[in-house]
Amino acid sequence: MTLILEENPYENFVYALRAPESKRQYPRRFKVFLDFLHPEIKKVPFNEIEKQANAFYSLAIKNKNWVNTRLKDFVSFQIKRAIKGEISYMTIRNYYRAAKLFCEMNEIELSWKKISRGIPKGREHGDDRIPTIEEIRKIMDYPDRRIKAVVSMMVSGGFRLGSWEYLKWKHVKPIERKGIIVAAKIIIYGGESEEYFTFISPEAYKYLKEWMNCRFSYGEKILDESFIFRDMWQTTDSNTRNMPRHALNPKKVSEFAVKRMIERAIWAQGLRKPLQNGQKRHEFKSSHGFRKFFKTFAEQVMKPVHVELLLGHNIGLSGAYYKPTENQLLEDYLNAVNLLTINEENRLKKKVEELTEKQDEISYLKFKYEKDMKEMRKDMESKLAQILSKIDVKKLT
Repeated sequence: MTLILEENPYENFVYALRAPESKRQYPRRFKVFLDFLHPEIKKVPFNEIEKQANAFYSLAIKNKNWVNTRLKDFVSFQIKRAIKGEISYMTIRNYYRAAKLFCEMNEIELSWKKISRGIPKGREHGDDRIPTIEEIRKIMDYPDRRIKAVVSMMVSGGFRLGSWEYLKWKHVKPIERKGIIVAAKIIIYGGESEEYFTFISPEAYKYLKEWMNCRFSYGEKILDESFIFRDMWQTTDSNTRNMPRHALNPKKVSEFAVKRMIERAIWAQGLRKPLQNGQKRHEFKSSHGFRKFFKTFAEQVMKPVHVELLLGHNIGLSGAYYKPTENQLLEDYLNAVNLLTINEENRLKKKVEELTEKQDEISYLKFKYEKDMKEMRKDMESKLAQILSKIDVKKLT
C-alpha cells in the first residue's frame, strides 16, 4: 500500500526518491513539466516548485482528463524540441517518469500506457566520447589546488558528481601492501540508504593527501567529519594576519561548485569551444565523462559485474546470489589501477618496480656482507693457524 501524506503532495513525491542522484534530478525534471503548465497555475511563481506541484495536484484531482491531455501536449512539445536537436529523445522519457512518479505517489490514476506510446524510445546512451588521458592531464593542470584530487578521484573511483555532497575525510581509508599504498577505499553516500564503496588509485590518494595537508598548513583542523571538498580561501593578502582566518572556517560547497570548477578548467585549458553549426553537445561531458572513463578502462581488465558494483549500479537478480568480498573486488580493481592513473610518475607498476629494485639491492648488499664476513673469518682463522704453528708449546710449558 502506498504511503500518502495528504497534507503535502510534493512531500509524497520527494518521499519516493531514495537515491541521492534521484533526489537531485527528479524534482528538476518534474519542474520542467510544471513550468509548461504555468498558464494554468499562473498564480504560483516559477521558483517555488513545491507550491507549483501542490497547485497542479489540486487541479489534477478535479479533472484527470485535463491531466491526460496536458501530459500528451507536453510530450508532443518535447518531441518537437528533440527533432530540432535541442534535447535528446531520452530526455523526454526522463521528464515523463518524474511526472508519472508524482501522480502515482498521490494516487492520480491516468492512462499511462496511452501516454507512453507516443514517447520515442531514443537511445539509452549519448553519443559523446570519453576524455583522453592527455585532456584529463590538461584539466588537472588548471591552477586550482583542489582540481588534481577531485579529477583523479572521479577518474579512478567512477563515482557520481552528487557524491561530493557526502564525502568526508573519515570515508577514505588507504590500503597498504609491503609499505606501498596500492589503493584507497572510499565510502560513497555515507550514512544514506544507497551507501556503497569503491576504490581510488594511489595517485588519487596522493593528490588528496596533498590537498588535505595544504588545508592543515593554513591552520584548518582536519577532522573525521571534515568534508573533502570545501571553499577556497585567499592565500595571498597584503595583510597576512587575515590569511589563517579565511582557512580556519571551511564551508561545505555543493556538487554544482565542483561541476563549475571542472567546467572552468576545461574552458581555461582550451579543451572546449563554443558550439557551432547547430551542434547541441560538446565532444565529452565534463564530470560525467570521468565516470565513463572509469567504466571504459576498468572493463578492459576487470569483471564487468565488479565494475558495475564499484559504479554503485544495481546488478539486478545477480545481486541476490553473487556477493564478492571486499578483498575480491580490491584484487580485481588492482588490475585496473595503471589504466586509471593519469600521470606516468604515479603509476603503481613503476612504484612496484622501484621497490623491487630496492629489495634486489638490499638482497645483494646482504649477500655481499655475508660473503665478505665469511672470507674475513676464513682469513683470520688461517692467520691464527700460522701463528700457532710457530709457537713452541714445550717452551711455554
